[in-house]
Amino acid sequence: METAGGGTADKLAMYGEFARVGQVLGNPLRLQLLDLLAQAERSVEDLATVAAATVGNTSAQLRALREAGLVVTRREGNRVYYRLAGPDVLDLLATLTRVANTRAAGAERAVRAYLGDTAGLEAIDRDELATRLRDGATVVLDVRPRAEYDAGHIPRARSMPLDELAARIDDLPPDAQIVAYCRGPYCVYAPEAARLLRAAGRDARLLPGGWADWALAGLPVETAAA
Repeated sequence: METAGGGTADKLAMYGEFARVGQVLGNPLRLQLLDLLAQAERSVEDLATVAAATVGNTSAQLRALREAGLVVTRREGNRVYYRLAGPDVLDLLATLTRVANTRAAGAERAVRAYLGDTAGLEAIDRDELATRLRDGATVVLDVRPRAEYDAGHIPRARSMPLDELAARIDDLPPDAQIVAYCRGPYCVYAPEAARLLRAAGRDARLLPGGWADWALAGLPVETAAA
């Protein structure tokens, strides 16, 4: 029995509006764009380059995300920059990917194939890392591209993008424990960085949830201008 506030048609209309957001999320490129925008504000052209997509396709997917209220824009000269509409969008993305990885066998297999075997890589959780940041004995490496580090990073983290790491290993203290992180739980940069560091004889560990989980937890962050 429906209440006096509305009937079946109203209920279906309500769920229909909820379903619109789900439909928008049912596209791999759109999910990838949201993941990239969780790191930093970006232009259409930059997003297309990083996502290995055409500018036209990227623009079309961003338009759908904007119409669903998931991203917002600002204009600077001739360029339009996109960012997430709010932290709730990042929370939605994190929940969707976590549930898929936990419940869908195909997603779990795809994650393993992409990230490789991470079972042999030791991890440290964000609460323990937050405590260790105060003792100064742990070196935290942000292995994302520099622009993402500049937009926001874990306090005291060093920017050392993955493609520069091999040439800069000697810049790291030889006896320090190193914790590498990247965009989130499904980012390949940190596992690859940990493998490279361990092959060089360093004590390297992962922050599994990366920047996304750190930010969602409301832990302190810094920007390049801070």
